[in-house]
Amino acid sequence: MKLRFCVLPVCLAAGAALASDVRIIEQVVAKVNGEIVTASELARNRRLLEGELKQQGLTGVKLQTELAQREKDLLRDRIDSMLLVQKAKELDINVDSEVTKQLADIQRNFKIADQDKFHDFVHEQSGMQFEDYRQQMREELLKRRLIGEQVGSKITVPHSDVEKYYKEHQDEFVREERVFLSEILISTAGKEEKEIPALEKKAKSLVERARNGEKFPELARDNSDSDSAKDMGQLGPAARKDLQAKIADLVFSQQRGYVSDPIRAQNGFLILRVDDKHTAGLAPLEEVDNEITQKLYQPLYEPSIRNYLTTLRKDAFLEIREGFLDSGAAPGKDTSWQSAAQLKPQTVSKEEVASVVHTKRILWMIPLPFASAGEKVKNTKK
Repeated sequence: MKLRFCVLPVCLAAGAALASDVRIIEQVVAKVNGEIVTASELARNRRLLEGELKQQGLTGVKLQTELAQREKDLLRDRIDSMLLVQKAKELDINVDSEVTKQLADIQRNFKIADQDKFHDFVHEQSGMQFEDYRQQMREELLKRRLIGEQVGSKITVPHSDVEKYYKEHQDEFVREERVFLSEILISTAGKEEKEIPALEKKAKSLVERARNGEKFPELARDNSDSDSAKDMGQLGPAARKDLQAKIADLVFSQQRGYVSDPIRAQNGFLILRVDDKHTAGLAPLEEVDNEITQKLYQPLYEPSIRNYLTTLRKDAFLEIREGFLDSGAAPGKDTSWQSAAQLKPQTVSKEEVASVVHTKRILWMIPLPFASAGEKVKNTKK
C-alpha cells in the first residue's frame, strides 16, 4: 500500500512505525507565490478565532453565527498576510532593529533580566517558542511598515474637508476644561527613612533631565515605579474635579510641556508633565485639526488597503483548491487549482519513504493578525 500526499512529499521517520493504510499527511488548500496554506493551518486559525469570540462574551447561537460569518475570511486573511510579507521582503524592508527594541521594551517592562527566563516568560504568555514569537513580531512589523509606505502615506485629507467637517459638527468639539498628564513615580513604599533622601535626589535628577530636553515618555518608561510606565507614563485626560485640589491648581495654571518639581505623595515622589490642555467651550480648529483629520482618514484607509491587496493578488501566482474560497479574490484572476496529473509527485511508495534518512518539517506557518491602522496621515492644506 502506498502513502498518499496532497502536493509535496513530506519526509517521515522510517522504520517500523510506518502504517500500511493510506493516510493524508497534510492538505494544501492554496499556493501563494511558492508558499502554501494548509487545511490544518486554517483549522488552527478557526480555533483561535473562536477563542477570541468567547473572550468577548459570545456564547451559543450568537457565537456560532459570528463564527460562521468570520470564518469565511480566514483564507483571505492568511493570503493577505503572506502577500504583504512577501512584498515587504521584495522591497528589502528591514525591521530587525524595531523587533529588537520591542522585545527589549517588553523585557524591561516586566523586569526580567535573565535572557533564558525571558524566553520562558514569552512561551508561557504566548504559547509560542521565543523564536516563533520573534518571527511573528517581525512579520507583523513588516506588514505595518509596508502598508504605511505603500498605502497610508499616499492617502491625503484636504484641509478644506477638515474645515468643512468642523463647521458642520461643532457640537462634537464643545468640551469641559481638562488637562492631559504624564507621570513618573519614584516609589518610597517599603523603604526605610534613611533611603528617602536618595530617592528624592533621583526624582530631582529626572526633573532636570526632562527640563533639559530628554524625552519624558522614555524617562517614565525606564524609571517610573507606577503601572503607567508601560504606557510611557501617560495618564490621559483629567477634569479639575478628578484631581486633588493642590495638583489641579498646579497643572491647570501651566502650559503644555510643563514638568513639575517632585511632589511628595504618600507612596513616593511624583513628577507630572502637562502634555496638553483644553479650555472649556468650543475647541478652536487648530486644537482639533488632527482629530478631524484622523476621523476623515479612517474611512479611506481600509478600502485603500483592500485595493492594494487586490493589486498584489493580480500580480501573484495563486492557486486555490476546489472547495475553498478566497473572499478577497481579484476580479478576473484565474486561481483554479492545477489538475492532479500536473502535481508531481502524487504519491510516494512505502519503500521510498523508508529510504529517506532525515526528516524535515516544512508545512507549519504562523497566523498573524491584520496590521493596525496607526499610520501617518497627510493633511494637505489647500
